[in-house]
Parts: sequence; structure tokens; C-alpha cells
Amino acid sequence: MTSSTTTRVTVLGLGDMGSAIARTFLDRGFATTVWNRTASKAAPLVEAGAGSAATAAEAVAASPLVVVCLLDGTAVDEVLASVESAVTGKVLVNVTSGSPAQARANELWAKEHGAAYIDGKIMGDPPYVGTERVMFPFSGSAKAYEAHEPTLQALGGIAYHGEDAGAAAVEFMAQVAFAYELLIGFLHVLKLVRAEGLDVRAFTERAAGSLAAFPGLLDSMAEAVADGAYGPDLGSLNVQAALMNDMIAHRASVGVEAVRMREVKDLMDRRIAAGHGDQGFSSLFELLPPLE
Repeated sequence: MTSSTTTRVTVLGLGDMGSAIARTFLDRGFATTVWNRTASKAAPLVEAGAGSAATAAEAVAASPLVVVCLLDGTAVDEVLASVESAVTGKVLVNVTSGSPAQARANELWAKEHGAAYIDGKIMGDPPYVGTERVMFPFSGSAKAYEAHEPTLQALGGIAYHGEDAGAAAVEFMAQVAFAYELLIGFLHVLKLVRAEGLDVRAFTERAAGSLAAFPGLLDSMAEAVADGAYGPDLGSLNVQAALMNDMIAHRASVGVEAVRMREVKDLMDRRIAAGHGDQGFSSLFELLPPLE
């Protein structure tokens, strides 16, 4: 990766993640200006060669590329309000956690003030910034992203999800939600295994071996949802539904929560009653209600 001290970047916000981002830019040879509401947090970075600005507006003025890494959307709003006069002609890259709606609102604000906007999210921990163990999904201005992609590559694995500024937040929230849904289910399963007196470590080793089949299954389910053509993945619902009462009763017998199994059974029963018992698990998608 090539970089140059003539390439200037500003980092607003020096919490654990913001500091890791700023230090990564410094380590890659970028001329880096930093700002934080609590000025003392800039000291280690200044010692490492960063420039420090007294105000956020001064920090924005120092570089064509401004990376914003703050606590939350409220903090972003407050900082943006303080830099209005300095952002014209700049590229703002906001990697603060937030919703797709917040990203789109930030993009609108940036356009109104003559700046280009890229929204980004961080999937990983501060110690791994600058490595492939951290993933940064980005979306927003294609022109700005293309111009600054070499600089953003310094941060780790990066991917561009299109000109909709909210797309990176959608990707982030969906990825995180997928992990939480999987992991909370895993913890409930471990509760079940332990309640039966079995070794959770040995079980996990065996269960992990079955994960090799999941990428292909997920691909086929996504294709079915996209096309609306539901084959019998995991077997037909008629067959799968026969397992559910035993699954629920087993959990109840050892005092393990079964709300998710009950939800699955209810969806299967409804799908079968509607005449779709020959279809597979992916067809339950059709019964998931939209929010009202």
C-alpha cells in the first residue's frame, strides 16, 4: 500500500476507535490532524507526530478528508453544527455508529454545506484497525469514495455498497443482528446441553463441524426469498413440523426457554395450513410481518 505525508487527513473524535484510526493513519505516513472535545486525549497522538487543532472547525480546515468517529449521532450533530463554515469542499467520512436514516440525513446536511459525504461503519475492535480483521463498509458519494479509496484502505478491509448513504448502515446492522440472533440461539442450546449434564465444550466442537454446510444453505435460502420459489430446504415443512413438539417439550422438561421454537412451530403450522407443507424452511419468510 502506498501513502504519502503529503496526503492529509483529519480525525474528529479520539475515543478508543478514533485514536486507533488516527494512529493507523500516522503509521501509514499520512499527515494527520486530530481533534477531541477533551483535548488531553490528543497528547499521545501529537507525540507520535499528529497535528492538533484547538477546535473542530480548525481540524476540518486542515485536510481535504475528514473522518468523524464519535460516540453517537447526537455527538455527530453537535460537531457538524460547529464546523459548518469549514466543510465546503471537504469530504466527510462518518464512521460513527448510527442508523440508515441518520446517514441519509447527514448526507443531506453535507450537500447543503458544499461537502461530499461517505457513511461508514466499523465491524471489529480498535486493536485490529489497519488489519484485515476489521471491516469497514462504506456508502455515499461514489466520486468521493473513488478519490479517497487508497487512504481508506489503510484502515483495514473496506467495501463500497453504493451511492445510497444509508446502505453501509444497513449492511452493518444486518451483519450485527445476524450475529446476535445466531449467538443468543447458541447460548440457549448450551443451556439445554448443560441442563442434560453433557459437556458444552465437546458439544460445541461437534456443532462447529456442521457449520461447513451453512454457506450453501444460506445461499439457497436467499435465492428462494429473492425469487419466491421455495423448495424443500431442510426437508418439507410437513416433515420438519413433526419435530417441533418434541423440541419444545424437551426444553420445557429441563427448564430451558423455548420461545423461539414456539415461534418456529407457529409459523410452520400456519404455512402448512395454507397449503404449503411441501415447501421448506425458507418459505416461513412469507409470514414474517412488516412493522406497522
